[in-house]
Parts: sequence; C-alpha cells; structure tokens
Amino acid sequence: MSRFNHVPVKLPKLETTTINRKRFYITPQENYYPSITTVLSIRKKEGLIKWRERVGDKVANYVAARAAARGTSIHHMCEDYLNNVENDWPDKWAEHEKKFLHYALFRVFRDKVLSNISDIYAQECGLYSNKYKVAGRVDCIAKYKGVLSIIDFKTSTKERSDAWNENYYIQGSAYAEMFTELTGIDVSQVVILVVTEDGTVQEFIKEKGDFLDALKDSVAEWNKQNETNDTGIPRNI
Repeated sequence: MSRFNHVPVKLPKLETTTINRKRFYITPQENYYPSITTVLSIRKKEGLIKWRERVGDKVANYVAARAAARGTSIHHMCEDYLNNVENDWPDKWAEHEKKFLHYALFRVFRDKVLSNISDIYAQECGLYSNKYKVAGRVDCIAKYKGVLSIIDFKTSTKERSDAWNENYYIQGSAYAEMFTELTGIDVSQVVILVVTEDGTVQEFIKEKGDFLDALKDSVAEWNKQNETNDTGIPRNI
C-alpha cells in the first residue's frame, strides 16, 4: 500500500445547521454562511427539471439515490486510502454485489490516478470565506502531479462532457479561495477526477482564476434572491 505524506495545517472546526432545507455553516465569528453547493444549486436547473419531468419522480429519486450511494462509498474508500488506513473492503463486501462494484471502481481510481497525489494538506474539512460569505466541505487538498490543488472525486454512470462540470469548477475555485484566505497558502488549480461504471477514468484540470468571475456572480445572485444580511442569514427565511 502506498504511504501518503500529510502536511499539518490548522483549520477551524465548523458546525452546520439546516434552515428551510438549506445547509449553512456557522463560522468561529458566529456568521451563518450558506454552503457553496447550496449557492450553486440555483444555476442552470432547467435541464434537471426537464429530466425529472420526463422520467418521473420515482425514477429520478431512484437514480439520484443510487448515484449518491455509489459516490459516498467510493469517496470513503479514497479518503481511507489517502489517510493510509488499512481496510477489509473486499472481505466485507464480497457478497454484496453493489458494494463490490464500488470497490472495483475504487481500485480503478487507485491504480490510474491516486498515485498522482502527494503532500496532502486536508481531507473532508470545513472551509469558509469572509470575502465571499460562503462555506463548504472540501474532498481533498493536495499536490496533484506536483501542483497544490483542490481535488474532487466523482462517480458517473457514463463519461462526462467537460461542459457538465462548470459548477464543479466554480465550487473547487471557491474552496481554493477559502483555503488561501484561512491559511495564506495559495491554491491555483482545481482537479476533478471521475470514474464511470464501465471503468473509465476522466481527469479534468482547470485554473482557479478562470472561474472566479462566475463564483462572484453566483454569490451575488444568491444574495439577491435570498436578501441576505451581514451575517449571511437570508432575511426571507
């Protein structure tokens, strides 16, 4: 098993709360900042709405739940592996067909791209920005092919078009800004790693600076729609 170097970084622990079905993070200054995924959820919803109308709620809910379970399982495996945690996934899940598929897909991830990761600064940690008044939980901050990056692990039924990933790039850029604001350590690169159910691995690498205008616009639109006050809590909730 590979042994990954971890770089100690001091980051605040954040509590979360749900207000009107929207997730907020409570900062050490007791500000309530919406999660970046909540903020970005208002962007480009037409396609999702039309798909749900076409297939119906029952099918849409099944597909969403299946995708969430797959993503959560594989993400946990990646996290353990990068944390140098030994595990018994094959023995534990060998008789569970769906879980065994998840393990098989993780192995593809491990063999094809996780070796590109080094010097891990954070995994599954809360971040926030007083500049943008947003917060969130990042998958991984580490060097990818030698460049300090925000790294996000994704699963998909089929290969993703780059055009589908814009929200992921904006989200990753937000995490990069948050991390730099909290630590003074610059992160300029966003990496999205995708494994599909047929074993294909996709690697998308972008520069944070290309998505900061979209981040600012998204935050401004969220604030406008929700009439947020200075502490980040929407006045209309």
